[in-house]
Amino acid sequence: MSKDRPTIADVATRAGVSKGAVSFALNGRPGLARTTVDRILAAADELGWRPSNRARSLSVSKAFALGLVITRDPAVLSSDPFFPAFIAGVESVLAPRGQALVLQVVTAGDEEAAGYRRLAQDGRVDGVFLSDLRHEDPRIDLLVELGLPAVTLNRPVGSSPFPAVCLDDRPGTVAVVEHLLQLGHRRIAHVAGPPAFVHATARSQAFTSALAAAGLEPVAIEVSDFTAAGGTEATRRLLALPEPPTAIVYANDRMAIAGIGAAHKAGLTVPDDLSVVGFDDSELAEFVHPGLTTVRADPFTFGAAAATTLNQSIDGDGDVADVELPPAQLVVRRSTALMEE
Repeated sequence: MSKDRPTIADVATRAGVSKGAVSFALNGRPGLARTTVDRILAAADELGWRPSNRARSLSVSKAFALGLVITRDPAVLSSDPFFPAFIAGVESVLAPRGQALVLQVVTAGDEEAAGYRRLAQDGRVDGVFLSDLRHEDPRIDLLVELGLPAVTLNRPVGSSPFPAVCLDDRPGTVAVVEHLLQLGHRRIAHVAGPPAFVHATARSQAFTSALAAAGLEPVAIEVSDFTAAGGTEATRRLLALPEPPTAIVYANDRMAIAGIGAAHKAGLTVPDDLSVVGFDDSELAEFVHPGLTTVRADPFTFGAAAATTLNQSIDGDGDVADVELPPAQLVVRRSTALMEE
């Protein structure tokens, strides 16, 4: 064995195979018996050898990286409840495969399109995650034009050649409304996310449909931006109505937690005077006072499933099917209570 860092030749010698066989095993190519692959991987582990991503990319024309372009203000992204957990799920799949995640945070419009073009033209990634789907999303045609494999997070409106990993928000939202109705609430409002996002409108539509099934209409629907500041302002407007709501359903936990603060500043007690519900079941939801009733969406599992599906598509594993994850579920805590007569 070499006295310096181990090489592919050292692994081949230890496993009793050719260097070509080591390359096949490490790159997941067919043609080797499972026992041979296991012996090669064991030899690599014993020697502490890992292939250089640069060498691997040159040998198989791959970047060994996946891309995620997020259209967010970086200051807002740092406290986002979804993306950190989603990225952790992605990394749980990428790390064992020796892959990297290339993250770009951009503004919408030309800068966003340019971000995808750079990733494709520079050969920096083998495929991308398409998040925050929009109505008539122009990025799908762009990625087809660029020839860049992708996986969409939920199904887009309209046709798409890419596999989708789907987590249905609607059952959780319906369960929220039914929970509030069972508690006696009839004046229920909603603080929605940006209507350009497919998932934001899906939650809003599920909210209004569930109320309509009970013969009710929303007190009001305030459109916000998923930020704490936006949640605060939307709550203030709702509480200033001539007949304010007795319960507010927010499109994410961050706005809901800010709404609790706005209610307290207005002299109300949560949940005695106002019931509050979020969405995401982010880490802080359990620890705010009172604990936040919310909807659990499990972004970690979402990320792991999306990374697995995208790799299957990149590896050419036939027609890659859409993945249906367990739907979002209601988590009841102390921020909701019986409506006092």
